Amino acid sequence: MRVIRQADLVESIRAGFQYISYYHPPDFVRALAQAYAREQSPAARDALAQLLINSRLSAEGHRPVCQDTGIAVVFLKVGMEVRWEGGLSLQAMVDEGVRQAYTDPANPLRASVLADPLGSRTNTRDNTPAVVHVELVPGDTVEVKLAAKGGGSENKARFAVLNPSDSVADWVVEQVPQMGAGWCPPGILGLGVGGTPEKAMLMAKEALFEPIDIHELRLRGPANRVEALRLELMERVNALGLGAQGLGGLTTVLDVKIRDYPTHASSLPVALIPNCAATRHLHFTLDGSGPARFDPPPLELWPQIAWQGAAGARRVDLDTLTRAEVTQWRAGERLLLSGRLLTGRDAAHKRLVELIERGEPLPVDLRGRFIYYVGPVDAVAGEAVGPAGPTTATRMDKFTEALLAHTGLIGMIGKAERGPEAVAAIRRHGAVYCIAVGGAAYLISKAITAARVVAFPELGMEAIYEFEVRDMPVTVAVDSQGNSVHEAGPREWRVRIDNLRAHAQG
Repeated sequence: MRVIRQADLVESIRAGFQYISYYHPPDFVRALAQAYAREQSPAARDALAQLLINSRLSAEGHRPVCQDTGIAVVFLKVGMEVRWEGGLSLQAMVDEGVRQAYTDPANPLRASVLADPLGSRTNTRDNTPAVVHVELVPGDTVEVKLAAKGGGSENKARFAVLNPSDSVADWVVEQVPQMGAGWCPPGILGLGVGGTPEKAMLMAKEALFEPIDIHELRLRGPANRVEALRLELMERVNALGLGAQGLGGLTTVLDVKIRDYPTHASSLPVALIPNCAATRHLHFTLDGSGPARFDPPPLELWPQIAWQGAAGARRVDLDTLTRAEVTQWRAGERLLLSGRLLTGRDAAHKRLVELIERGEPLPVDLRGRFIYYVGPVDAVAGEAVGPAGPTTATRMDKFTEALLAHTGLIGMIGKAERGPEAVAAIRRHGAVYCIAVGGAAYLISKAITAARVVAFPELGMEAIYEFEVRDMPVTVAVDSQGNSVHEAGPREWRVRIDNLRAHAQG
């Protein structure tokens, strides 16, 4: 019987979550670089360049690739011959490792976990508890798979019980456009097929840990139905033309992973979970010899990219900007923002709208201002703010009309598309919505020169900040006329991809 110290698991969990906060898996970096090399859409290519540059900067600076450092998910396969040294439960061991990882003063990670989800929704401040799945297996080692899953991708999970005669491929291709760009493509799709509803969801999640190998599969050809379905979905999903960040382009997914399990004769449960452009996972084994050790990937892994952020972009002074100027911008136009802007996410928006409805004064003046949908990581060692990428804008849609109608707000910045209600409000009030690249949080933070909390400090990362920015890169996603780049871009690239395929076949 092998003895494994609980301190070794705690330390391995701590080191593992720190490691994946700033190191992308090498297979993901290579796949992203390949997508960048073949991308023909200028907007998508620019987004991919920012993702790759951000990834390298994070690896060099040991700072998170994304401000959403995720909810901790851990799969444990515990050998039945293992004896633990220490008195903690497995959940408590994992939670202690997560707590130490997320509160590390050298690289603090954003605490995003809220207790009492149906009530007070109070931040636990250390990202615990983790979501832990345990399986007892033969042997005398402990196999650990851990992932930090951001809310943008987790929120796009899908589940259905299909009829046994239904097409899984058709269902997936129907779901992906409905997911929009909030999951920050390009990324990976995980599918679980069969079993029961909860089994399908677990399989979809665990499938995302598998290495990216779709190109090798394409070269050798499928050996079974699951591999054939992977290739079919890879082709059909990318043919949708959604592209990086939903801007239109050749690559929406980098791989499709599928796990299946025997199921009831009358059922076909299917779960779909995406991994985003901040793909973060790690696999290690404890054998009693001490904590796991993780070697950093070589910097040569990342391609050298000369990103021209200012080329062709309009420079904007936020401190003198007027609504009349905003109405001259057009969807798809690239901007470099300088000056002061405010931040705000779900909790802050809810409070602002409640104050408006009660006729009470707001703690901040939004007249002529931009608001950035972001919850930043805490700053360290001379930073104005930690990684500060955008959050999904559609969650703020229900607040948009009230803010535009009653506060004088003229612009918003986030990621992904806006819904019809928000687009109508933007058009009605002559405002604008811009996007920053989701998953490029550390790169974006380099443009933030100062930051201070100006309202709701008790909300933690959801407090309202005032940022001072210099040349912050954004793209106009919805202009004052209601034109949306998330509609025009994919529509154009669906036609282009169809033409490319027809040319290749003919």
